[in-house]
Amino acid sequence: MRYIDSLHEGERVTSVYMCKQKNTAITKNGKPYDNVLLQDKTGTLDAKIWEPNSMGIEDFEALDFIEVQGEVTVFNGAMQMSIKRVRKCSEGDYDMKDFLPVSARDIDEMFNELMQLKNKVANQYLRKLLDSFFVEDTALVKAFKFHSAAKSVHHGFVGGLLEHTLGVTTLCDCFADRYPMLKRDLLLSGAMLHDIGKLKELSDFPVNDYTDDGQLLGHIIIGVEMIGERVRRIPDFPKRLEAELKHLIVSHHGEYEFGSPKKPAIMEAFALNFADNMDAKMETLKEILSTPQAQSGDWIGFQKMLDTNVRKTGN
Repeated sequence: MRYIDSLHEGERVTSVYMCKQKNTAITKNGKPYDNVLLQDKTGTLDAKIWEPNSMGIEDFEALDFIEVQGEVTVFNGAMQMSIKRVRKCSEGDYDMKDFLPVSARDIDEMFNELMQLKNKVANQYLRKLLDSFFVEDTALVKAFKFHSAAKSVHHGFVGGLLEHTLGVTTLCDCFADRYPMLKRDLLLSGAMLHDIGKLKELSDFPVNDYTDDGQLLGHIIIGVEMIGERVRRIPDFPKRLEAELKHLIVSHHGEYEFGSPKKPAIMEAFALNFADNMDAKMETLKEILSTPQAQSGDWIGFQKMLDTNVRKTGN
């Protein structure tokens, strides 16, 4: 198998990939062709089938596993494949682990680290709330371990939601050490729950796309609803504490233009926003620097998500 991150311009490739997306388009000359998005665990690759009705192209749909023969090209600075032949694969022709992007870290190890941070929370109400999610709800724990944190921007892989949550919570724990005026219990609880709504915003792999609730509500609103539902099960949960925790969730993107219904208003909310932004940016840079395009030359080019031209650090 040829993984996508190992492909180079001009290569002729025969390999199995998952078809993540497929749609038909029309050229300027009125000729139909297929847009296909190929995926394996190392990433995705845009592909074109210019002769979709030719003898060598078997019928297939999105989420099918297909063996393709094609030539790797570069268009507008991005890798692309021109597909000449397609064979739809049977179940025994592929191993699923080759096609889903997975965290480089051990998932159970990360979850254990997160639970150690949870155990630092001393407030009885926040502790009960966290336990209701991460200890008592085994179905949620299973989903949380394997869910992604994004469709494509950062941590968009199996275990990505867990890895991002652990990263943000670890940073917040460090912030609480450095700035004792921060309420560690509130901050750690907000960090652990800040993206919990993504369990319902994004569908499971291999689809990993926005659900109807994800499109209509978004993970911030969904997360606040999930927290509110759990809080109501805990007798005498303090109203002010509930409001402060929910404020951390609704303000963690920091700015209205980034999707936050509210801007941070308390210290813990500012700290959570900084930690979330830092972990997301560092992962985005890591993913950019690991692409094949980053292996040649120092300057990688303008990155829309970062709004800047990115350069590799010198040795």
